[in-house]
Amino acid sequence: MSRILSGLLLFLLLSGPALAVPHWGAAKSSPAGTPPVALRPGEWVWGGDAKDMGPMAIVVSLTEQRAYVYRNGLLIGVSTISSGKPGYATPTGVFTILQKDKDHRSNVYNNAPMPYQQRLTWEGVALHAGGLPGYPESHGCIHLPTEFARLLFESSHLGMVVVIAKDRASPSDLVHPLVTSPIDPATGALAVMPPLAPATQYRWEPEKSPQGPLSMVLSTIDRRLVVLRNGIEIGRAQVEFRDGAPPEGTHAYQVASADPGSMPTWRRIGIPGEEREAGEILPADQVKRVSLPPQFTAQVLPLLQPGVVLLLTDLHLLAESTGPSLQLINADPPAL
Repeated sequence: MSRILSGLLLFLLLSGPALAVPHWGAAKSSPAGTPPVALRPGEWVWGGDAKDMGPMAIVVSLTEQRAYVYRNGLLIGVSTISSGKPGYATPTGVFTILQKDKDHRSNVYNNAPMPYQQRLTWEGVALHAGGLPGYPESHGCIHLPTEFARLLFESSHLGMVVVIAKDRASPSDLVHPLVTSPIDPATGALAVMPPLAPATQYRWEPEKSPQGPLSMVLSTIDRRLVVLRNGIEIGRAQVEFRDGAPPEGTHAYQVASADPGSMPTWRRIGIPGEEREAGEILPADQVKRVSLPPQFTAQVLPLLQPGVVLLLTDLHLLAESTGPSLQLINADPPAL
């Protein structure tokens, strides 16, 4: 009996450390207004998510060592990563999630834990929680902070598109993504929309995505509003602000109620760093401060039904702009 007990104790001592799963990266999100370039190794932002908002897609920039998560064309999350080190380079291209395993362990590297694994190739490349030293150090996988990996795992689905890009191998819009998705969420193909010409007030092309959920983003610094449906841009317009300077920061809003022919009521969403705003109704006088071309307003207004999300930010939206790379998630409504 003592020999059995001794053997059991030895087994527990030897197996205990091997079963332990480390926790990598920050335990909670940085404020939603944090520019991606300001995130330190292991830091991330997750602005919130709802699967009924539209299709999800991911762009991974090996050059920046960051991953950008989009829902219905809007950036809802960004994280620092660690990709493949020399000799184990992470491949570039368009991939889809082939398999998901919350408690995966490596079949090759000594049973190493790979929590929240989302497989991209059958040769072993995957998204999963892992070490984040601030430079490429994996064996080809894309390491994420543990809590970010968990949130992503719970929001994603099999078949979701993941585009991996790097300098000299991919278009600049993929290597340095902005607040609206640079890809078609269904195919991963580059979906860059040209900026408005100087004399053009708006562009409206609903036929590019006839159906699906709507999202909008308004950049106060670029004075542009972009409308996306089912993850595809269908319109953009010049924006002006009445009665003073535009709002500062990054904020999220959702249509709370809408009556035909009237401006909708907007409710604030509590995003990281702005949790106190959750549930507040945006005063009508603030909505009316935003001025859009009347013809554009007439097209968009009927589409603003409860649940539509708008992101307002004072960071750049236009790819040709200079300044910090635009950040993330939902935000503030335009006064239509």
